[in-house]
Amino acid sequence: LIADRREGIGVCGWILVSLSFFLVLITFPISIWACIKVIREYERAVVFRLGRILSKKAKGPGLILVLPCTDTFMKVDLRTVTCKIPPQEILTKDAVTTQVDGVVYYRIHSPVSAVANVTDVHSATFLLAQTTLRNVLGTQSLAQLLAGREEIAHSIQAILDSATEQWGIKVARVEIKDVRIPVAMQRAMAAEAEAAREARAKIVAAEGEMNASKALKQASVVLSESPAALQLRYLQTLTTLAAENNSTIVFPLPINMLESLGQKNRGG
Repeated sequence: LIADRREGIGVCGWILVSLSFFLVLITFPISIWACIKVIREYERAVVFRLGRILSKKAKGPGLILVLPCTDTFMKVDLRTVTCKIPPQEILTKDAVTTQVDGVVYYRIHSPVSAVANVTDVHSATFLLAQTTLRNVLGTQSLAQLLAGREEIAHSIQAILDSATEQWGIKVARVEIKDVRIPVAMQRAMAAEAEAAREARAKIVAAEGEMNASKALKQASVVLSESPAALQLRYLQTLTTLAAENNSTIVFPLPINMLESLGQKNRGG
């Protein structure tokens, strides 16, 4: 988009430049104050001579010389710019209305392209960031939007960086700040999460009961092999109850009596 500088400024252009130099010489040193410009460390100057960009590379920082009447210049700030994207109302892939806002960090890496290729580079980048955010999030479901913010941000950054390359812009980072969903949807998601937690709790409790049943079965097999072990377990239980400071009354009942009762019941 930048004009080919090999064409030069022509004979008339060189005549005007020579007259400008001559004007500076005859009015020296007063004219020097109008010709010297100071460019800060974080700035660059794009100089136009008779409407053409003087060099492919911007000038600065420090002192630069600008001829009166024939030269003009524009300062370009190279510092990182923070572009806040206002909340955008987006319809996700699964037909859920959400409001999403974000932040884009970018800087100008080619001042000449930023001046010559676009009218207002900051306004163009801001509008493009808004449009890209809406287009990318419109292809995602609500679950993907909530769980994959980082991947979506990288995707938006790649699209913006590719689109703004010819403007001299380098997109450094894209962040999705907040995702707002309707209150009714929040309640439905909370109820779903609560039901899922209750289901997992019941599964854990059932697994515990199953493991306890297996352990009791194994213990019963061990106790059945040694009748004395059952008596010792019974005495150990009595000792545990007696050690506590309570008003529990324990009536020892011989295990043999329980066995005889069980046999009578089976016989009847």
